[in-house]
Amino acid sequence: MHEVGIVESALEVIRREAHAHAATHVTRVVMRIGAISGVDVDALRFGFEACTPGSIAEGAEFEIESIPARAHCQDCATDFTVESGFIFQCPRCGAFSGDVRSGKELELSRLEFSTDSAPSSEHVR
Repeated sequence: MHEVGIVESALEVIRREAHAHAATHVTRVVMRIGAISGVDVDALRFGFEACTPGSIAEGAEFEIESIPARAHCQDCATDFTVESGFIFQCPRCGAFSGDVRSGKELELSRLEFSTDSAPSSEHVR
């Protein structure tokens, strides 16, 4: 389960960003996870729940934005969504494509903090 390692790495970034913004607590964490990123979303949620107690993100809302896999066909210039598997075949012309346009994302995309003065948010990429 490498998802715990992913959460630990995310918590390092969260701590650094919280410190940079003088935050006293993180209230919301949003990650973007691509359909073909190899990340088990349920295991990632479990890892977040397991790793955050005692951290600046304890009790924070954890949201995952799922990004569908999309590819581009070089033969007919069609962008298409890959419904399942790892073979990307154009539904229009049947050509195979390795031009993946999305679905590999594994990003900490948004943090919301509370500070002693006021709540704030930060987009992280």
